[in-house]
Amino acid sequence: MDIFSAIILGIIEGLTEFLPVSSTGHMILGAHLLGLSHEGNDTLKCFEVAIQLGSILAVAAMFFKRLIAEPSLIAKLIIGFVPTGLIGLLLYKHIKELFSPSVVAYALIIGGVVFIAVELLMRRKNPEKISFEAGSHDEIAAISYKQAFIIGLAQCLAMIPGTSRSGSTIVAGLLCGLSRTGAAAFSFLLALPTMFAATFYDVFKNRELFILNADNIYFFLLGAAVAFVVALFVLRAFLSFVSKFSYISFGVYRIIIGAVFLLFVL
Repeated sequence: MDIFSAIILGIIEGLTEFLPVSSTGHMILGAHLLGLSHEGNDTLKCFEVAIQLGSILAVAAMFFKRLIAEPSLIAKLIIGFVPTGLIGLLLYKHIKELFSPSVVAYALIIGGVVFIAVELLMRRKNPEKISFEAGSHDEIAAISYKQAFIIGLAQCLAMIPGTSRSGSTIVAGLLCGLSRTGAAAFSFLLALPTMFAATFYDVFKNRELFILNADNIYFFLLGAAVAFVVALFVLRAFLSFVSKFSYISFGVYRIIIGAVFLLFVL
């Protein structure tokens, strides 16, 4: 690990964590292009876990006042987190076995097709709802506990690297009747308990690796700081984008990037 790699991977994390394109997938592919291999590279594995804290803090900063003011919203986020927490705890070892560039590439392509299909379905089924500009204080407050649980179930699919946590939850939100911005906003909020739990559990399970890599704490902090700053800009820009445009562009991007890696890199 060096300063250049720490900055580049921090930018990738901040850019992709909340977009429906898979941050884990892009980190794996980005490390591959930087010449960094995950096999036997404990520093890289620790780094990718540590810098997620930057993105988490960006969401916490953006929605802090709202979370303090709405206890019921916190309850819905906990309900949405439960399926992922339980399944992640049970399948932790098996999930790690899926971390490879080829799995990421195929998951990106499949997810891209799903995004395009869901957008087209929503347009035909309820065009005025899909384009509704919410953000949606009222819409988020109106999300039911049942909807929160369903979106949480969909989040479990993101355990497959390349699927995208935000992608799976946004698709579920759209299918539950939320607007584009409403689905995105709830996806951001659901990231808080999910990413906090996943990050700290990963740190606990691999605490010896973090202790052995204590000398690299500078790189970890640098990557997390870069991810925090970039994520703050991305969160606001993304909500603004989806209030005006569809998710089809993200579906097309996923298909292209996945195909490029399958054909020319892997």
